Amino acid sequence: MVEITSKKMNKSIVLIGLMGAGKSSIGWRLAKKLGLDFVDLDQEIEKKEKCSVNEIFAGKGEEYFRQQEKKMLATDLKYPPHVLAPGGGIFLDKENRKLLKKFATTIWLRASLDVLLDRVSRRNTRPLLEGGDKAEIMARLMEERYPLYSEADLTVDSDNNSHEMVVDKIMELLCKI
Repeated sequence: MVEITSKKMNKSIVLIGLMGAGKSSIGWRLAKKLGLDFVDLDQEIEKKEKCSVNEIFAGKGEEYFRQQEKKMLATDLKYPPHVLAPGGGIFLDKENRKLLKKFATTIWLRASLDVLLDRVSRRNTRPLLEGGDKAEIMARLMEERYPLYSEADLTVDSDNNSHEMVVDKIMELLCKI
């Protein structure tokens, strides 16, 4: 496999996908392998707002969170190339998709419903899953979002593969573009 270094990267890499797809855990491993910085957009929003994503959703609403996410994405993409893990909803906004197409390489981390449910059930930090049947909510989100996610530059299945295997597959695909 051809080695990719941070000197060869001219765009940031943005991992997209539903909650539980592995954007953060795979993202920092990918960044390390590429010699790039890693940014978790939700964590950056939490720092700025001085509260958790759950607290933002509960206190100010999803629309407010999406506005902050959009502002931070626009700012983030001005920085030198890095690996970015945004929330699963970042790709819903048409302007965000245009911005990402222009300034980043997007990689959809695709996973099946069963795998996502297993992963998201491990923590109680998913505001979109509050107050309902998680399987129904996740199935609806998949139906709504997967057609948009399919517009990503690359797609990698993150089902039951190890994080390292997913990173290796991403590296292989990045060598081809």
